[in-house]
Amino acid sequence: MKYLNKIATLFCSTALGLLAMTSCEGGDLYKIDSPDWIAAKIDSIENSKTTDEEVLEGMQEDVYTIGKTDFTSGWWSAFSKYYVIPDNQKWNAVFNLNINPSDNTYYKNFALVITNDEDRGATNYAEYGAFRFDATGDSATYNSQWGNLYFKYTNSSMLMAPDASNLDANVQKLGGKVTLTVDRSKADTFFIKITNGTVTKTYTQPYKLSNLNTDAANANIRCFLVPEGSYINFLQSNIEPIGGYTSANDKQPISMVLNNVPDEVNIGSDLNEAMANVSADITFEEGVVKNVPASELYFSAINDMNVEGEKTLVAIYNKTFKGELASTPIVANTKFNVVQQIESISITQQPTRTTYYTYESIATSDLVNRTMAFDPTGMEVVATYVSGKTAVIDNSKLTFSAVSAVPGTHTVTVSTNNGKTATVNVNVEASEEVGVVPTPTNIGAEDNSTAWWTAFSNDIQVPAGKTYVVSFKNYAGSANWNNFVVILRNAALTEYAVVRADNYGWGNGYSTALLSGGQSDWATWLAAMNGSDVTVYITNCNNGTADIQAVMTGTDNNLYTQYYIGLSTVDPNDLQFAFTVDGSHLIFNSAQAKSNHCFIRR
Repeated sequence: MKYLNKIATLFCSTALGLLAMTSCEGGDLYKIDSPDWIAAKIDSIENSKTTDEEVLEGMQEDVYTIGKTDFTSGWWSAFSKYYVIPDNQKWNAVFNLNINPSDNTYYKNFALVITNDEDRGATNYAEYGAFRFDATGDSATYNSQWGNLYFKYTNSSMLMAPDASNLDANVQKLGGKVTLTVDRSKADTFFIKITNGTVTKTYTQPYKLSNLNTDAANANIRCFLVPEGSYINFLQSNIEPIGGYTSANDKQPISMVLNNVPDEVNIGSDLNEAMANVSADITFEEGVVKNVPASELYFSAINDMNVEGEKTLVAIYNKTFKGELASTPIVANTKFNVVQQIESISITQQPTRTTYYTYESIATSDLVNRTMAFDPTGMEVVATYVSGKTAVIDNSKLTFSAVSAVPGTHTVTVSTNNGKTATVNVNVEASEEVGVVPTPTNIGAEDNSTAWWTAFSNDIQVPAGKTYVVSFKNYAGSANWNNFVVILRNAALTEYAVVRADNYGWGNGYSTALLSGGQSDWATWLAAMNGSDVTVYITNCNNGTADIQAVMTGTDNNLYTQYYIGLSTVDPNDLQFAFTVDGSHLIFNSAQAKSNHCFIRR
């Protein structure tokens, strides 16, 4: 049986012929030998056409899409090409910024990221900073730029004032055709301008960028764009990107990869409804990739959806890059299962771990309604189907309510996709604090010359239920990331997560974390971190997650805090941490550790 989505209506457009007519005003026809009043009138009209808009020279077509067109691209998940800007040159780009009309989250637009001449993730990769289109005027709470791009050099024609939910309807004004300028052509200035004609944001730094390349002879920088909850239709650039320009010619589809296909669908379900959340990454000629929603795909299922068992989903896409009918449609297929509907569930075996641990420092003392993730490891759930058949459900097909991070007994609700539930109880206890001193007691050269990922403390194992406390002097370098870094990994050195002092990190476990940094102005914070007293708390929560909290007393005598709560993918029986540095150095403080409940030299 074949199931087809609704086919989008195709519109034919008719070209209209326009007659070229000589104007009675504003042209050269009456300029020469005209009476003075006519010449003056013509000059007035010409002057009225003059604007402050920058004249873009040397622009070339570079047509491609950045981010998912259903507005689901998260931060640091979609990137433009790299545009390399030599010293004394200027980069201009033109693109359409598409803002989600249903989401007024102020920061869901795009950021310009400026780096040295290295690929992301390369050993010597370094960032000057990121410059987002929104502006709030409040650098302490709503960071719209970071790194060594300082707020004091920024101006915007529209300052936002987000509410407690980070919403501001003015974010919609950022959409439309955007012109971007990154200017290195002046001897004593570094300049950025982003404008769509309604909103203009600029950055005027009264000195040149320093050289972050390891090769001092290479003065190039790189720029790329990162959308979040939006997408970009790139149009033009005056600098050819790495990989070359993409032409504006229409392109035929070449291949397709399906996303979010459900593993199971209830018997008798409508195929279109069952696949409503599916999307596809379509690759067109010239390597252009676009993400399209289910509404633009045609689906069929082999065999009958009214019969239980494994099925083949066939998806067809028949449009060009510009939305015309493709000369040859493309096809992708995958498997899914048609199953009976669940009538009820019961828990027949309790989870392996039912006692979780939480720790509160100054960093999290004001965190409201803090929760912990439920760990279903070892739990067995049996489903009873409408036919009366019973079977164990894989825990990955269930959802679980969060656990309040307050000591006591808490009930967790286990749910199926069709809303059937059961409950299980877990206990939360306060974690025991243990002071430790890593070795060696000094990490990094005193002149802050130590390169990234070259100097480490020893690895210290954190048992379940413990919070290990480490105190040290932190000596910062010239950029936000030139500070302490905490690594969570197992005994085989497989990383769970890596987090930095400037409230940034990566790794599988990092993606689930709740994070916050109490920094005010980044430049002020960075200066205060050079010689700061820092205490870091690492908690093994015994639920497959770990928490990292940091309390920093700056050289300005101000208190700065930071936390990463719920770093996941952690094996509670195999969690260890280590410190590393990047253009900075640390001196661990055994005297401070002794003031804690226990003292262990590691």
